[in-house]
Amino acid sequence: MRKLLIQLFLFLLLPATTLEVCFGADQVLVPQIDGDFWQVAGDPDLGKYTSPTQQPVDFGIWQAADGTWQLWSCIRSTLVPGKTRLFYRWQADKLTDSNWTPMGIAMMADSGFGETEGGLQAPFVLKQGSDYYMFYGEWKHIAMAKSKDGKTFARQLLPDGKSGMFGEGAGNNTRDPMVLKIKNLYYIYYTAYPDGHGFDFARTSKDLVHWSEGKKVAYGGSGGSGKYSAECPFVYYEKTSGYYYLLRNQYYGHNPQTGQDAQFKVYRSKDPLDFGLDNDRYLVETMPFAAPEIIESEGNTYIAVLLPNLKGIQIAKLKWVPTAP
Repeated sequence: MRKLLIQLFLFLLLPATTLEVCFGADQVLVPQIDGDFWQVAGDPDLGKYTSPTQQPVDFGIWQAADGTWQLWSCIRSTLVPGKTRLFYRWQADKLTDSNWTPMGIAMMADSGFGETEGGLQAPFVLKQGSDYYMFYGEWKHIAMAKSKDGKTFARQLLPDGKSGMFGEGAGNNTRDPMVLKIKNLYYIYYTAYPDGHGFDFARTSKDLVHWSEGKKVAYGGSGGSGKYSAECPFVYYEKTSGYYYLLRNQYYGHNPQTGQDAQFKVYRSKDPLDFGLDNDRYLVETMPFAAPEIIESEGNTYIAVLLPNLKGIQIAKLKWVPTAP
């Protein structure tokens, strides 16, 4: 009996991670590219706004009411006055098609609605019922537009005639929204850099119109704390594990001055409002791509990211695999 008690005591002194393995705790799944990428968009002809330095960056992909696939991207460093940005559109019959058809400029900032000239950023579209809701940044605020066909969108203005719904203060560049519905609440994730530090924020709503105050949900750690260290937040619910995954971008393309290549980090949490503040508690993976968006179609999961040279967008299948103990 004494020997048994000693063995039990020693067993309880084992590290928590070892005990989890012994008792078969849930595996940590991480995303992994499954096969080759195919390019879907390139460097578009913008007519009088075309610039040799322009780059397609943050984007959204969704299926329209007629079954076609839509891709809208923020094109930056164009000849558009102000912040140099506009939205451009591509279309395809199938998500797996290569080289989607360029459809032209889709939207430009309108100062008449309070938007910053040339300041459109990061479109994201959520379909609810028969309606399509596009969320985007207008440099200072997050705004929303609505569509029935998933192709032509109309701004949803506030009582003051402005498009901006909310922001994190002047000069903090509130941008990069995405929306996830969890039970009866909508969660909107976005980034801004108050005091020069990049945070991922979240707000909740029951109707996509009235939003709670912003809550900081991710910041710092090995991902850094600079202005651009928490860009393009994308949250995905992985059903088999029951965890929420935050994809948080740090770097675009290759920076010849620093030698840094494209990179985003992946955080895993049971709480969609907590992915770690100034720590790596929930960090599970780092991937060498930029501006990730996860797409589900016909039982498959895909990931879309920027080309390494920032001159287009590519897609690959995605799978979830367990990490080594």
